[in-house]
Parts: sequence; structure tokens; C-alpha cells
Amino acid sequence: MLLKTFKHGGVHPEENKRSEKSPIRTLKLPAIAIVQLSQNVGPPSEPIVNKGDKIQVGQLIAKGKAFISANIHAPVSGTVTKVDDAPDISGYRKKAIHIEVQGDEWMEGIDRTPDLKSEIGLSAQEIIQKIKESGIVGLGGAAFPTHVKLMVPEGKKANCLIINAVECEPYLTADHRVMLERGEELLVGTRILMKALGVDKAYIGIENNKPDAISHLANLLNGNNRIEVAPLKVKYPQGGEKQLIKAIINREVPSGKLPIDVGCVVQNVGTAVAVYEAVQKNKPLIDRVITVTGKSVSNPSNLLVRIGTPVSMLIEEAGGFPADASKVINGGPMMGKALNNLDVPVVKGMSGVLLMPENEARRAPVVNCIRCARCTTVCPMGLDPYLIAQISEIGKEEMAEKERVMDCIECGSCHFTCPAGRPLLDHIRKAKSKVGFLIRTRVK
Repeated sequence: MLLKTFKHGGVHPEENKRSEKSPIRTLKLPAIAIVQLSQNVGPPSEPIVNKGDKIQVGQLIAKGKAFISANIHAPVSGTVTKVDDAPDISGYRKKAIHIEVQGDEWMEGIDRTPDLKSEIGLSAQEIIQKIKESGIVGLGGAAFPTHVKLMVPEGKKANCLIINAVECEPYLTADHRVMLERGEELLVGTRILMKALGVDKAYIGIENNKPDAISHLANLLNGNNRIEVAPLKVKYPQGGEKQLIKAIINREVPSGKLPIDVGCVVQNVGTAVAVYEAVQKNKPLIDRVITVTGKSVSNPSNLLVRIGTPVSMLIEEAGGFPADASKVINGGPMMGKALNNLDVPVVKGMSGVLLMPENEARRAPVVNCIRCARCTTVCPMGLDPYLIAQISEIGKEEMAEKERVMDCIECGSCHFTCPAGRPLLDHIRKAKSKVGFLIRTRVK
């Protein structure tokens, strides 16, 4: 079978999928849950509870009032001790709801049974509204509000849905386990998303390093040609929306455009399951599956974790902090960012916790660029990373914008392949931040 992939750029980092055989385990509840109010792309949610309030699991505790925002629900039951700043995964102190956990009392109306509900009773608009009410965001890491993605702008039309099951980040296996253990729910969630979009075709893109997931979902589909499993060649960063669209349906998303401009909507595996739970079970987004792993981690794990749980509890469940670990990454080694506090809480967009040994966590010494053009060769967006990084260093934001810095998907392929050890992605992220500010200023 000829496997599909995207054509331009890409790299092949060592995989280290050490937790791929580890079934999903449910992590115990924390004593204190800290629920950050900034858990999605866009403005933070606004709290609707106060100190002293008694709350139940699934209760709405913060509203997403902006267009691009998401509701937040109580992941635990207990008492609100305060609504105050707390460190988040970026290291900054941001407003959060602090909850003292008391038991595990759920709101009425949430179906907690394992029974599969296949019949979809809601209309397209009712589905989108239910997803909005349930606070669902993209669980692949971007945390973009799902209901907004499903609201196709006037003048545009979706004709296919793509489920992103690539999980191309080295080490991460949460999506892999979800496909194996919750495949039926995933497929119902896919049908729900198809109905919301009004499309007749969906693809589930899976890289060929997950043959068990490919065969499992294909067997569950049993000839259903409306949903197609699309096996893909292994290449990073195939999980990027634009790369995945190119690989599966050979459509090119133009610079500055979105997948919907080529008739596509992309959703993550975990997001599809969360949609199933919201629409069929009335369960808001209060937990997610997270991979906890590393070369020295004694028990690499995939854990079902309530939002607001401190990261330190996840590490403890996976065997504790290894003696040789010197860096903890939120996410994978390619796109993840280092944590400076292990007591920061889990948020909706957290897909992995990676503990890196000191010999791998150290960056290579930086030397002068040797003009080898490897970064340009591997860039999946066809950019010149070395040039944008140099422009960023001298503070020329307008020039960086002309060089399409905002097209960068921050995959880290340039940094990964640079023989001079130059921190290309760091400089590019800095330029993107400044150019983004300039663009927002113009809009105002």
C-alpha cells in the first residue's frame, strides 16, 4: 500500500513511544484543584463562583463571554476557597478558581455509565450549542474553542472533516490509547461532528507506526465508506493541520488562510471523544488523557486526569521524578515548553508531560550560521527560518511579516536540524509575538 504524506520539508526525530502499551489509568483526585481561567485561545473565561461556594462536578464555574472563548466547569466537588492568581504552565501568575476537594459529587443529568449511545438526536445547531455550553476546546494542544471551528463563515462551505490521529510528537501516546480503548466513542463523535458541519465524508489520519489503531478502527467501521481511515507515512510534523490536509486530500491551504478556505475542518481524536461525551452523555470537558513519560521514567503512563490537578501528582503516579531528570516539558520535545513549577495545574490543552535527562535537556553550543540551508529544506511551510531568526534578532518586525513569519507553525524542525545549534524557534516565536501585536493594532 502506498502511504500518503505531505511533500515539503519534515524531519524524522527518534520516536520513543515508551508508553504506547500502557492502558489508560484514572488518576486519583487532588486535595486542592486549581482551575485556571485562561484555558483556550482567546480571552480568559469570567468566574461566576465566589469564595465559600459549594460546587459539584460538572457545574459551570466560569463563562466564556468573548466570541473566541470557552466555558469552564468544575472538575471536582467541594468548596471554593478563593478566586485568585496562581502560576500557570507558562510560569506567569494568572487568575484561577481554587477548590478544596470534598468527595466526588456530580451534577444530576450527567450519564456516567459505559453504555455506548450511537443515535444522534440533536440537530446541527443544537450540537454546536451543546459543544459551546460544554466548554470543549481542541485537545491536540492549541485549545481553540471547538464550537467556533464548527461555525462555518458565510460564503464558505465545508465538504469534509479530518480527524487528526497522527500524534507525531515523539514520546506522546495519549491519542493512540484513546483510539484503542475508546474507538467506538471516537467514531460516534466523528459522526456528530460531521452532522454539525453538514458533510458526508470524514477521514481519520493515522501514521503507520500505529498499525493496531489503524486495523482496530477499520474493523469498527466495517465498510462504512462515509468515514475512511487514512494510513500515513511517518513524518514530523504531519499533525499540523495544513500538512495533514495536504497529505490526505492533496489540498494546499494558502498563506494566511484557514482549512475552511479549502473546504476542510480538522479536529483532534480527544476532541471527538469529548464531543461524544458532551452531546450523548451531557458531560462537559472536565478531564483528559495525558501521557507522562521519559527515557528514565520508571512507569511511562497514559492517565485520565481531572483539569486542575497539579502536574506533580502525574509524575508521582508514573514512578516519581527520575534522579537524572533535569527538565520537565509540557507537551513533546519538538513543540513543548519547559515547566518551572511542578505544582502548576493541568489545563485542557495539556497532552503530555515529558521528563528529560540532563544529557538530552542541554542545548548544543551556539556557533555561527554556516549557511547550510538545512532549516529551509526541512521547514514544512516553505519559510527561511535562518532569515526570519536574523530579522527577529535585529527587531525588524515589518520585514519579518513580509517573510511570512505568521505562517510558522512552531514545529521546531528548523531548530532540530540546525548543525550550528542556533535557537531558531526561540527567535521566530519572538518575532511572531511582535508581528501579531502589530496586526491586532491595525485591526483596532
